[in-house]
Amino acid sequence: MNINLHIEQLVLDGLPIDRQHGPLLEAAVKAELTALLASGGLSDALQSGGALYNVRPAGIQLANGESPTQLGEQIAGAVYGGISK
Repeated sequence: MNINLHIEQLVLDGLPIDRQHGPLLEAAVKAELTALLASGGLSDALQSGGALYNVRPAGIQLANGESPTQLGEQIAGAVYGGISK
Protein backbone atom coordinates (compact mmCIF):
# COMPACT_ATOMS: atom_id res chain seq x y z
CA MET A 1 0.00 0.00 0.00
CA ASN A 2 1.26 3.48 -0.85
CA ILE A 3 0.44 6.30 1.51
CA ASN A 4 0.93 9.91 0.51
CA LEU A 5 0.64 12.31 3.41
CA HIS A 6 0.85 16.07 3.08
CA ILE A 7 0.83 18.24 6.18
CA GLU A 8 0.17 21.81 5.13
CA GLN A 9 0.83 23.30 8.54
CA LEU A 10 1.77 21.95 11.95
CA VAL A 11 1.11 24.50 14.69
CA LEU A 12 3.22 24.00 17.80
CA ASP A 13 2.36 26.84 20.15
CA GLY A 14 4.23 27.16 23.40
CA LEU A 15 6.79 24.43 22.86
CA PRO A 16 10.18 25.00 24.47
CA ILE A 17 12.24 24.70 21.30
CA ASP A 18 14.67 27.10 19.67
CA ARG A 19 14.27 28.02 16.01
CA GLN A 20 17.64 26.40 15.27
CA HIS A 21 16.25 23.02 16.39
CA GLY A 22 13.26 23.23 14.04
CA PRO A 23 14.87 21.07 11.33
CA LEU A 24 15.67 18.35 13.89
CA LEU A 25 12.10 18.41 15.15
CA GLU A 26 10.73 18.26 11.61
CA ALA A 27 12.98 15.33 10.68
CA ALA A 28 11.95 13.43 13.82
CA VAL A 29 8.24 13.99 13.11
CA LYS A 30 8.66 12.76 9.53
CA ALA A 31 10.71 9.71 10.48
CA GLU A 32 8.44 8.61 13.31
CA LEU A 33 5.22 9.23 11.39
CA THR A 34 6.61 7.26 8.46
CA ALA A 35 7.46 4.35 10.75
CA LEU A 36 4.05 4.42 12.42
CA LEU A 37 2.21 4.51 9.09
CA ALA A 38 4.35 1.67 7.73
CA SER A 39 3.64 -0.55 10.71
CA GLY A 40 0.07 0.41 11.58
CA GLY A 41 -1.53 1.90 8.48
CA LEU A 42 -4.48 4.27 8.42
CA SER A 43 -7.99 4.30 9.74
CA ASP A 44 -10.62 2.44 7.71
CA ALA A 45 -12.14 5.78 6.71
CA LEU A 46 -8.89 6.87 5.06
CA GLN A 47 -7.87 3.52 3.53
CA SER A 48 -9.41 4.36 0.16
CA GLY A 49 -8.18 7.95 0.15
CA GLY A 50 -9.45 11.23 1.38
CA ALA A 51 -8.46 14.46 3.01
CA LEU A 52 -8.80 15.86 6.49
CA TYR A 53 -9.06 19.58 7.03
CA ASN A 54 -7.51 19.24 10.46
CA VAL A 55 -6.52 16.61 12.97
CA ARG A 56 -6.84 17.26 16.67
CA PRO A 57 -4.28 14.96 18.23
CA ALA A 58 -4.10 13.98 21.85
CA GLY A 59 -1.87 16.06 24.07
CA ILE A 60 1.78 15.37 24.60
CA GLN A 61 3.75 15.32 27.83
CA LEU A 62 6.77 17.59 27.98
CA ALA A 63 9.72 16.64 30.15
CA ASN A 64 12.61 18.87 31.18
CA GLY A 65 15.57 18.47 28.87
CA GLU A 66 13.62 16.64 26.19
CA SER A 67 15.47 16.72 22.87
CA PRO A 68 13.91 17.95 19.61
CA THR A 69 14.04 14.34 18.41
CA GLN A 70 12.10 13.03 21.41
CA LEU A 71 9.59 15.84 21.09
CA GLY A 72 9.19 15.13 17.37
CA GLU A 73 8.50 11.48 18.09
CA GLN A 74 5.78 12.43 20.58
CA ILE A 75 4.21 14.85 18.10
CA ALA A 76 4.21 12.17 15.38
CA GLY A 77 2.56 9.71 17.75
CA ALA A 78 -0.13 12.23 18.62
CA VAL A 79 -0.80 13.02 14.95
CA TYR A 80 -0.86 9.33 14.09
CA GLY A 81 -3.42 8.78 16.81
CA GLY A 82 -5.68 11.23 14.97
CA ILE A 83 -5.47 9.45 11.61
CA SER A 84 -5.30 5.80 12.63
CA LYS A 85 -8.56 5.38 14.52
